[in-house]
Amino acid sequence: LSAIEQRYGVDRQVLVAIWGMESSFGQFMGDKSVIRSLASLAYEGRRPAFAHSQLIAALQILQHGDVQTGQLLGSWAGAMGQTQFIPTTYNHYAVDFDGDGRRDIWSSSADALGSAANYLHSSNWQQGQPWGMEVALPAGFDYALADDSIRKPLSEWRRLGVKNLPLNFAEANASLLLPAGHRGPAFLVLDNFRAILKYNNSTAYALAVSLLSERMLGGGQVLAQWPRDDLPLSRAQRIVLQEQLSSKGFNPGGVDGIIGANSRKAIRSYQQSLGWPADGYPNQALLEKLISTL
Repeated sequence: LSAIEQRYGVDRQVLVAIWGMESSFGQFMGDKSVIRSLASLAYEGRRPAFAHSQLIAALQILQHGDVQTGQLLGSWAGAMGQTQFIPTTYNHYAVDFDGDGRRDIWSSSADALGSAANYLHSSNWQQGQPWGMEVALPAGFDYALADDSIRKPLSEWRRLGVKNLPLNFAEANASLLLPAGHRGPAFLVLDNFRAILKYNNSTAYALAVSLLSERMLGGGQVLAQWPRDDLPLSRAQRIVLQEQLSSKGFNPGGVDGIIGANSRKAIRSYQQSLGWPADGYPNQALLEKLISTL
């Protein structure tokens, strides 16, 4: 880990956190043939063009000779090795860190962690900088500012009444994250959080990695209460929510069960029309309100 830090400038805690999240430190890497999985998905999956590109990339891995066909194992979706790289990511960022002549992210923890570090380094990871911080929001705060497309200097967030910001931290642009809506904890996230999102474009994943990396140094405890009574929506419920938003003139950008930027924007607009806190968070209360006004 020291050698990886020295070469790539990526903090060891985040690497070990990703390692733990992706494969429980190499214990669960998937046992399915990557070629068979990707060939099946390219033929009849939901994203055939993506699966086709990954299939070609997986064949290139075999052609290069880093691994034999029987060892090219992974998840049903084609994620591979201790750090669960998809084939195109492997071809771009996998490294032979242990010097044995092969980029083996399956059997070599050094190669797997070095490859993850190379990926984060290429995503502009800043060594020694925080991923972000938990903050407290003042009464009457405009929750519509909780949008990853909105970036403000920490001084501006402080001017808006955001509390618990470190006074000695250099100025940086941050976005406000409300992973459980306005009833849950609030975080300001910085560039290193965005680097983790390039590894896996899920704010839940990036937050889990960030907090786990802090736990290794004795921190990472979430101070605010999480609304545990607020059960997440199923995919079928998210589809109904998007359908109802669209029928009421709030365009979610498609009906696919994925709550992306367009869906959150539509949710905020609908919440504002109701006079609710416009946090863009899809929950049971919002769905029930949409259905009750059919």
